[in-house]
Amino acid sequence: MEEWNVGLETLSDVALCRLAEMLDNSACGWRQLAEAVTEQPQFRYSEKELTSCSLQVLSARGSPGRYMLALLTDRHCSLAFLLQCLKKIEHHEAVNFLTTSVMVPIEITVQPQGVQILEGSCVMLSCRAVGPLGLNYQWFKREDEVPGANAAELVLSSVAPSQEGHYICRVNAGEKCVFSKWAHVRLVCSAGSGVMFPSSASGLCITQQPRSQMLSEGDTLCLECSAQANPPPQFQWYHNKQPLAKANSCFLKIPCVTTADRGTYSCRVFNLYHELLSDHVQVEIGPGSCTDASWRTDEEDTPCCTPPRQMGDFYATDKVALLMGNMNYLHHRQLRAPMADVYELTNLLRQLDFKVVSLLDLNWHEMHRAVTEFLLLLGRGVYGLLYYAGHGYENYGNSFMVPIDAPASYTSEHCLWVQEVLQRMQERQTGLNVFLLDMCRKRNLNDDIIQQPGPLKVTANIVFGYATCVDAEAFEVNKDDLSNGIFISFLKKRLMEQEKVTVMLDRVAEDMGRCELTRGRQALELRSNLCERRALTDRIQAIDCPVMASTRNLQWSIAHVLPESRVLRFDCGVKVQLGFAAEFSNIMIIYTRILEKPKDITSCSAQLSDFTEGPEIDLKRTNQESLRDAGSLLLTMDDRLPQEQPRLYTRLCALQRLKRELSFTVCLHYQYTNLDEEVLERQTVTVGKPLVSKLNLHEQRLLHASPSSSSDLHTLPDSSSFAEDLRASLPSLEASLTESAESYYYPHAVSPGSASQRINEPEETTSLEFLTSEELPASKSLTHAGTEKPFKFTSFHSF
Repeated sequence: MEEWNVGLETLSDVALCRLAEMLDNSACGWRQLAEAVTEQPQFRYSEKELTSCSLQVLSARGSPGRYMLALLTDRHCSLAFLLQCLKKIEHHEAVNFLTTSVMVPIEITVQPQGVQILEGSCVMLSCRAVGPLGLNYQWFKREDEVPGANAAELVLSSVAPSQEGHYICRVNAGEKCVFSKWAHVRLVCSAGSGVMFPSSASGLCITQQPRSQMLSEGDTLCLECSAQANPPPQFQWYHNKQPLAKANSCFLKIPCVTTADRGTYSCRVFNLYHELLSDHVQVEIGPGSCTDASWRTDEEDTPCCTPPRQMGDFYATDKVALLMGNMNYLHHRQLRAPMADVYELTNLLRQLDFKVVSLLDLNWHEMHRAVTEFLLLLGRGVYGLLYYAGHGYENYGNSFMVPIDAPASYTSEHCLWVQEVLQRMQERQTGLNVFLLDMCRKRNLNDDIIQQPGPLKVTANIVFGYATCVDAEAFEVNKDDLSNGIFISFLKKRLMEQEKVTVMLDRVAEDMGRCELTRGRQALELRSNLCERRALTDRIQAIDCPVMASTRNLQWSIAHVLPESRVLRFDCGVKVQLGFAAEFSNIMIIYTRILEKPKDITSCSAQLSDFTEGPEIDLKRTNQESLRDAGSLLLTMDDRLPQEQPRLYTRLCALQRLKRELSFTVCLHYQYTNLDEEVLERQTVTVGKPLVSKLNLHEQRLLHASPSSSSDLHTLPDSSSFAEDLRASLPSLEASLTESAESYYYPHAVSPGSASQRINEPEETTSLEFLTSEELPASKSLTHAGTEKPFKFTSFHSF
């Protein structure tokens, strides 16, 4: 209803408090509401925001429900959408409160009109209003209530002199009410008595007919039928010749239509004396996407003709993203921004339903293997996105990503060729290919080979977003302990917009151009042949066979399985909880905490040691009391949650190099009352192959592959070890697919289904103001081995 198309800011503070009380429960409350509102992308909240909701209970007057309502208000949620979501989660108390008690302004849209009639005639006075649901009508003649007159129309039959006079209608909802204008009912003499009858009744005339429409699923249907008459007209809308409930105004509005709403619509317009039927109009509802025909070609391989489409007409059969960030180079300048950039982009893309694989610090072999596994996730109509942050260069229009083990004087054979990846993606018949390259594009003077990529298909679905222009550098800016690349600092503010990918990136470029410190130094460059209005916010609608879709889900989930949380019981009676959290697809946090200890033990701690060879572990940063001390600058759960029991954190990096099951020793150090000596107990724990280690990226399957020979990559086997692992994991993964996907960002694995524990989020420390930092930034590329000095501006430094 149109009267509900107002924002939550119209609610009074009392109403918000009452509604928040109803949402502050675990069975059917703010958590379920947060899940329901995700059907619209602008209301998809990050794990950090959901955690902030749950942590409101830590303050005396905190309310998670009130915090969630504030988040919805900030993003301009309407009362209509809130009501729709509350109905979806079946929160009947809140629905009843909104529909009966919450006061939006009552507005009278149809005023009763005064009439002059003959004695004994019939008259109908009409009063129509919009406002809260459940409006009540009362009619009065002067100050006296008309008995039984509690409808929008007052019908006076066989009007007698005693019924002549002034009438008014009172419209109320709860305690609020408004009054209509006065309507004077006056009797006149007949024409035979010598007095002319000034007839005020007029014929019924439809002044605006409804119009046929073509919509997509999820759109809003709006039809209008305007008419003039005296007495004022009434309306009744029909769908396929069946009357629609509560559709009795000149406007018909149906939000979020589905294919069930397609068909023929008409409106019956009538009053006491006349009746008309509007034109029959046809409403077509598409599936909210392009159909299979948009993917097909005829025998001559010529694209089939499809009608022009608008935003919201397209869908993805799936969405997959590979994010790679290289920081810790062996022979080149270290970078800092890729960690925060990959992390923040991961969280944003996950809100857009992308299956995200996020990897840090990959060598040449691991980058090639990661791309091969990424290609396995792609298929017909899938949206594929590849983001890279690190050192890079561009020669003769070819872009190269530099792995962390590249030698000092690297050439193309030591790097990953972006155009080669694009060609391989096209072979997967993807619906959209997006490359976001956050790297420098300076020439590499060590590399004089002009690469010749194979022929690309004319797919008109490719988008390149370069963080900087040709022969220019990309920059990162340091602030506190975190760094952000300039590109991501602007991109993350626009990524969730429901716009064509190229339009969204154009706005990012405009934002960067308005910043004085970046203007003339770093400018986003966009290259695209995208001919359709495809957006990263497009919905997913699978058209593959169920087996293919299920396989793709399993392929992704197999790289994101965390070990289950467990409780270790030691002989002394101490119970230790062991938990796991994923910071990236190849970086895992392990934490220990004491759950229970006997009273005769004064102090105890559980520390980890003797890890399986493979992952990178800084022994000086193991068993730390905070995540920051453990080397994680992104996870901040220890700073947010109350510390009832002390925790110790250990960060494992480079899990892709784990060659066998991960095992380690839990050492329990404890001390009894009145004893000075410390006692030690040990337990060995094996947790399998967590996260990306399951894919065995360390295996040397690429014996020889260089950009100069594209066939080398094409003839590589598609990871047979992965296929074997996949088949072996099918039974368990099918049963735990949802849990595995959810637990990816849950530091506390005790209850992965609890939204309150989604606290694996980066600090939001980047803003436009950070560009004013005096700290020297660093460059993301080395153009050749002899370049050691940073490229400098007069008032702005590359880093």
